[in-house]
Amino acid sequence: MEPLLCFPAAPPPAVTAVLERSGYPWRGVDRPEAADGDEPEDGWSGAVVWTGDDPQAAFQLCRHLRKREVPLAPVLVIVPHDQLAELELREDLFDDLCLAPVNPDELTARLAHLFWRSGRGLRPDLVEHGPLVLNLETYQAAVAGRVLDLTYMEYELLRFLAGRPGKVFTRETLLSRVWGYEYYGGARTVDVHIRRLRAKLGEEHAHLIQTVRSVGYRFGQTSWSP
Repeated sequence: MEPLLCFPAAPPPAVTAVLERSGYPWRGVDRPEAADGDEPEDGWSGAVVWTGDDPQAAFQLCRHLRKREVPLAPVLVIVPHDQLAELELREDLFDDLCLAPVNPDELTARLAHLFWRSGRGLRPDLVEHGPLVLNLETYQAAVAGRVLDLTYMEYELLRFLAGRPGKVFTRETLLSRVWGYEYYGGARTVDVHIRRLRAKLGEEHAHLIQTVRSVGYRFGQTSWSP
């Protein structure tokens, strides 16, 4: 999936949390010219524009996106309540709007609806389990909207377990399936990586990876709800 164009370059944390958790790749810009200069080879998949800090620049960007040789769509604007008057006579510059402060569930739903309506927005290949989301395209993982800083093997181990919830794997099986048959490290390697993963998931979510005594590990169930 091509990245979303986001304005400004550093959108509000509530917005980026939704994008990361939902698995949408994105790239921030601070001026209209950057929408063309920083455009990826396959183009933008759409735009999310926050008007709160500089509404004039935000709508200037929207206008620029609409006047391109191939107008960009879909465009979602996120507008604070006190800027609703700014939308007058500008309805043609965007496809949908979301009011701020952002409700994460509403923003998630509006993005999904926009992309479904445009026919461009199949979500990237994801593995989702409760608060955990793994993006199989970007090799990113997030828990409760927080992106995890994982090494390649930590990610691969988490992806393997999360893709098979409830199934128990011995350390030897994990070594062969995740590290490969030519890996000569001992079973302790698995324990070390499990410990690191639990630490990075955080105390609240560490229980997602369960120890099955005298056998190995499984990706467990969670009572978390959004």
